[in-house]
Amino acid sequence: MRTAPASPRAAPLASPPRLHSHGEKAAPIKVMIVDDSLTVRTAIKRMVESDAGLAVAATASSAESALLQMKAEAPDVVLLDLEMPGMGGLDALPAILRLVPDVRVLVVSSLTEEGAEATLAALAMGAADTMLKPRPGEFNEGYRTALIERIRALGDSKTSEQGEADLPRPASEAPPISATLAQARKTPAAGAFSPPRPDVIAIGASTGGIHALGLLLGQLSPALAQPILITQHLPASFMPVFARQIEKTCGRQAVLARDGLVLAPGQIVIASGEGHLVVRRQGEALVVDVSTAPAASGCRPSVDPMLASLAETCGARALAIILSGMGSDGLAGAQVLAAAGGTILAQDAASSAVWGMPGVVARAGLASLVAPPDALGQAIMACATPARALS
Repeated sequence: MRTAPASPRAAPLASPPRLHSHGEKAAPIKVMIVDDSLTVRTAIKRMVESDAGLAVAATASSAESALLQMKAEAPDVVLLDLEMPGMGGLDALPAILRLVPDVRVLVVSSLTEEGAEATLAALAMGAADTMLKPRPGEFNEGYRTALIERIRALGDSKTSEQGEADLPRPASEAPPISATLAQARKTPAAGAFSPPRPDVIAIGASTGGIHALGLLLGQLSPALAQPILITQHLPASFMPVFARQIEKTCGRQAVLARDGLVLAPGQIVIASGEGHLVVRRQGEALVVDVSTAPAASGCRPSVDPMLASLAETCGARALAIILSGMGSDGLAGAQVLAAAGGTILAQDAASSAVWGMPGVVARAGLASLVAPPDALGQAIMACATPARALS
């Protein structure tokens, strides 16, 4: 439900201070604002400073200036405009990530609506999330609330590895497939990790998921014959560009879900922004439909209906992977799929932009393996491909 905008004289509601797990007050999240517009920098700066858990570490009118300031003080979160004179945000992004490897970059740009290709390129390169820059007069309380929520989630994710030590996770450099599976077999959470060969592979992702998807898909060889389903939280207008990007990344046909689409071997089907991707059986075939039924997570498309439909149609012969994302979309579906005998893998905290979606699945004990995206890709190959195809 939409709420009425706050009165111009009303003071914005401050979020509670950030606390460490032991109850002490945490240091504010350091935010850098990079935008060539003084009006935008000023408006966003006021929004950030209205929250006690955030602090503006620096502002910059160009990417070149931002890089110089980062050398003096590394921010936790960078709000980055893509369209700027000189270097530009897209060109600067790799340099930002090299200079501050654990920084979280939130693309805040007018290009995020019309320039889907530039925005998705930034997300594939390692930007964590994106928000549309409001037009003049639209920097309202609703936008402030959404912006602060995103910044807090990204800033807090830098410490989300706490409590993960007991979960099965190999080293950040993906080990050989045999080592990944051996590590999984040694852990109670992973069990024997010897699922039946899946009929279909399903991937759910949100914030930070596009970069993770690229790393995971890069591990899949042509020997993998199963169809792959992807539900990634993105605006509907981004989906055709996203499908082209995925197709280019892994050299497989990638199409948007539509009612009655029969899944083909090796094909990638992506949930459109119009509804949830669900699967049904039609004789021996697996057929895709698009559902517009409300999802408990409030997301559209949502990971939950996709996994729940696979529990019904494929049961133990379904393999699901939950990648980086904010919130808990995918948990309910993973519970249903696990109860039906399906196998679930999850991205680890260290490699996630936000360990929300994979974190709740891992902490619920539903994941057979918790690992970086490249190791998850190797694990998919191991359990979905005949051994002779891997040699």
